[in-house]
Amino acid sequence: MRRRRFLPAAIGLAIMAASVPLSFALARDPLASVRQATEKFHDVGAAGPAGYEKFYLCTDNERLGAAMGQHFADVPKVIDPAIDPLDPEVLVYEPKPGGGYRLVAAEYVVFQESWDALHANPPRLFGQPFTPVGAGNRYGLPPFYELHAWIWKGNPRGVFDDWNPTVSCRGNGDPA
Repeated sequence: MRRRRFLPAAIGLAIMAASVPLSFALARDPLASVRQATEKFHDVGAAGPAGYEKFYLCTDNERLGAAMGQHFADVPKVIDPAIDPLDPEVLVYEPKPGGGYRLVAAEYVVFQESWDALHANPPRLFGQPFTPVGAGNRYGLPPFYELHAWIWKGNPRGVFDDWNPTVSCRGNGDPA
């Protein structure tokens, strides 16, 4: 009898939780909300139709023994100075042995000139400052700000560090 009384209350709470606005969920656990918003991109085949294209090479740093991975960028989002935590400018993938990619991170990117024209301070997201990347960078891009969020693969250097020693551009040890 006791279970029956609580069942309607439990169902009511479940319905309320499912209808909680995403903005509330973002405020409570922003990275969980980003994971939810990017979950469909575990299938790299979903990236292209959504506007993300393979960009540059798989980025690694042999000196650090770490990598970022293969970037898939949505160029119009990069050019636009707006930053939407639930709609990252870049998806970062790690090559898998034998081919394919594993989604490991989201990255937020904005060109410094566009951002600075509208804001007095560099961008921040999730309480973290973006990293400025100057001219003459490996990508051949004008100066930009960027922030990685390792939401799909743990990073012993920190969730927001650029480089992740658990990521490899060699398909987890396979020759490049």
